[in-house]
Amino acid sequence: MVKVRIVLVESALELVPREIINHPAVVKNARRRGKRPSEVLLDVSIHYAAMKNLPNRFKRGRPDIVHISLLNALSSPLNIEGYLEFYIHTIQDQVIFVNPKMRPPRDYRRFIGLMEQLLVTGKVPPDSDEPLMYIKTLTVKDLVKKLNIKHVILLSEKGELVTPDEVASLAIRGDTAIFIGGFAHGDFGREVYEVASDILAIYPKPLDAWIVVSRIIEACERKLKVYSFRLE
Repeated sequence: MVKVRIVLVESALELVPREIINHPAVVKNARRRGKRPSEVLLDVSIHYAAMKNLPNRFKRGRPDIVHISLLNALSSPLNIEGYLEFYIHTIQDQVIFVNPKMRPPRDYRRFIGLMEQLLVTGKVPPDSDEPLMYIKTLTVKDLVKKLNIKHVILLSEKGELVTPDEVASLAIRGDTAIFIGGFAHGDFGREVYEVASDILAIYPKPLDAWIVVSRIIEACERKLKVYSFRLE
């Protein structure tokens, strides 16, 4: 069966880093939730004051991007019909392997709790032999090698302008992965550019990650004729 591989790369998803775990904004939020500061997701809407001196701060602290993208991907007919493989690579070089049968929490607070458990324990549920998600420490180069990917399409507004359908024609090949940035601002790191076979754009201006995910999935659904149902 054809598999469409989409990787959300350098995603702004991480636990509060060691440099700021003692910041008052971090401590206060963690105490209110009954958690250790080191076991709380970094979130710019909560930890803005603490993040001011963090390296690459504009690319960090946006777990909502992963949440909405994950909902778009796993709720799609493409995934329901078994065509999608969705991976989340984080800015800290951790890769989340997602079971296509997973149904992400619609409620954002529940999603946050789930991702905190995942990043602390390494998988969810923690005691499951068939987890819904699990983590491995991998760079993008490691991931490309592990998945035996021969062709990486990096989507960026800096790339050659093409239609989503043209990207989909490449995505449905068995040796290809589509890389989409999982951060709000900034540029991809050097290693991401090094693994890219082609840099393409589906729109000449920046788009939210979840919009790009949904447009590529929709185009792949058309190419694979997911909606071509035969009436008996």
